[in-house]
Amino acid sequence: MEIKARGLTFDVFEGGPSEGDPVLLLHGFPQDHREFDLLAPKLHEAGLRTYAMDQRGVSPGARPADVGAYRITEAVADAVGVLDALGLESAHVIGHDWGANVGWMLAAWHPERVRTLTAVSVPHPKALQLALRTRPAQRARLAYFKVFQSAAAERLLLANDAAALRWMLKPIGERAELYVEANREPGRLTGGLNWYRALTFDQLKDVRLISVPTTYVWSDKDGVVSLTAALRTRDWVDADYQMVAMRGISHWVPEQAATALSEAAITRIQGV
Repeated sequence: MEIKARGLTFDVFEGGPSEGDPVLLLHGFPQDHREFDLLAPKLHEAGLRTYAMDQRGVSPGARPADVGAYRITEAVADAVGVLDALGLESAHVIGHDWGANVGWMLAAWHPERVRTLTAVSVPHPKALQLALRTRPAQRARLAYFKVFQSAAAERLLLANDAAALRWMLKPIGERAELYVEANREPGRLTGGLNWYRALTFDQLKDVRLISVPTTYVWSDKDGVVSLTAALRTRDWVDADYQMVAMRGISHWVPEQAATALSEAAITRIQGV
């Protein structure tokens, strides 16, 4: 369905029993709502109602031209706006990659809207900042940000039949083609990359302790997030908390380990 919020139109894909507790699903880059295709049915079986939104830059009706419009604070406001438009006072939130960042900030700034948080792959922003300051290896893991922020990023990712994009998504096998083809759509890849271009650490300075029940899911084959950042996330949750470590899984948890992720998320949601 199309949801109008904040002057934009977001594509939102709902599923599961109509009376089920609501779950807001927030995707990352370079994916879209389909990264939850394998997870959502398991949540539906547990009696949950899911709302997977294509965030700004991905929804065709939500692609502002200005890079500044892709500040993470805008994405958090989008999530609030979509919840408002759906008539939901609050929801359980599951976010992966950039969606996890939105989830952390949504829980920090609007805890009354978040029943539980399951953050996948990306740790609490303050824990990641600490690792960046103290661990050269973490800085090396995020070196690709400079490439994604460059004016040449679109050309580099789509060159040679999107070889770089395919390499990034190799762990999810044939499903990578979904996102390779989607990112050929005019404006789609630029919209996703603008999240990187608009990122400044001043947007994170007011991210505070999380006061809602939280599970953080980290995987040991994730090339983006170090163990230090994962472990220090605990310092930033002042509520019931669990860290789930997945072995042999890459950054693309929702598609590579949907069953294990569903178990972690359902345990978190049903534990309230």
